[in-house]
Amino acid sequence: MKYPTLLDRFLVYVKENTRSDENSTTTPSTQNQVEFAQNILLPEMKRIGLQNVHYLPNGFAVGTLPANDPNLTRKIGFIAHMDTADFNAEGVNPQIIENYDGNPIALGTSGYELHPKDFPQLANYHGQTLITTDGTTLLGSDDKSGIAEIMTAIEFLVQNPDIKHCEIRVGFGPDEEIGVGADKFDVEDFDVDFAYTMDGGPLGELQYETFSAAGAKIDFLGRNVHPGSAKDQMINAFQLAIDFHNALPEADRPEKTEGYEGFFHLMNMEGSVDTASTTYIIRDFEEEDFLARKQLMLDIAEKMNAYFDTPRVIVNLHDQYYNMKKIIEKDMTPINIAKDVMENLGIKPLIEPVRGGTDGSKISFMGIPTPNIFAGGENMHGRFEFVSLETMEKAVDVILGIVTFK
Repeated sequence: MKYPTLLDRFLVYVKENTRSDENSTTTPSTQNQVEFAQNILLPEMKRIGLQNVHYLPNGFAVGTLPANDPNLTRKIGFIAHMDTADFNAEGVNPQIIENYDGNPIALGTSGYELHPKDFPQLANYHGQTLITTDGTTLLGSDDKSGIAEIMTAIEFLVQNPDIKHCEIRVGFGPDEEIGVGADKFDVEDFDVDFAYTMDGGPLGELQYETFSAAGAKIDFLGRNVHPGSAKDQMINAFQLAIDFHNALPEADRPEKTEGYEGFFHLMNMEGSVDTASTTYIIRDFEEEDFLARKQLMLDIAEKMNAYFDTPRVIVNLHDQYYNMKKIIEKDMTPINIAKDVMENLGIKPLIEPVRGGTDGSKISFMGIPTPNIFAGGENMHGRFEFVSLETMEKAVDVILGIVTFK
């Protein structure tokens, strides 16, 4: 179905810089997110007819659309995040490509282009309207597509009161991209039977399996002496970091894994001969394998430290989120409803694991099962990001189908 306000709403959202900041100690991590919620989302939520609209200390903008059918007793939530990823988000200037013809798309005057040889998924969008970047910023479809879709669905229901639906709660939150947005999620305030994050990618994605995730910071303590007299005296902290990395399985890296394969991902290395540090993210789907990956890091450090009279490799691990399958598979109702709705709309459900995480990973373990549904974005987190208007429209159709499902 066509929704006249969807594209304009999306364009307003993406032009607002809401990039999060992993180094911040505030919630939300950036003032831009606060202003986006308070100055744009909250007034619009009230204008389109949501009730009990409020802004929580955890950074979530929340509102309710009461049920208009006493026989539809479910309470269903829809969640999307306001922040964008670690890429330039200032001066977003979207391009609208109508009736895409399959040829390369120049991204403004940046010199970059979306070329089918690099991005073969473009073949799925012939004849559709694509929204792209101008090559200098990301787009922000992750996850402003989700916000626009949820808002548009609510507006449509309010304007068409003859459509009978259950109670709906919506929540737009901060800091998903830096992994902390749902840490303070207020389950009691949200008060639904189950929810969906509208935060997936291409058409049909329906996901209830995510990685379990941990972060690791490894400190390496060297001993710096003049290189001319270094034999048997120098301990190069950088070399310790290299040796540690090389002790990890070479094939277990993001660029060499897919599907259900986990990995170790080296994110950062800094320091000097005297001291150095590295950060990793650790990902796996199965609990036993996830635990084994963390233990391997500890074992490597122990083996390396055995060569020294004092520990020189210090590993600090912290869990980030867990595979929400463990919660959702106890009651597959939200998956079965979404699957049936998609099939009724002629959309092929793509039920596959998320090689990442969503706010739903944490919220599911807090007590609200929260799988993930497609929002449409492709090539997210960079200058090559784009989204199809038609896919966004179908996401609105799915939301409407879920809340009217009997």
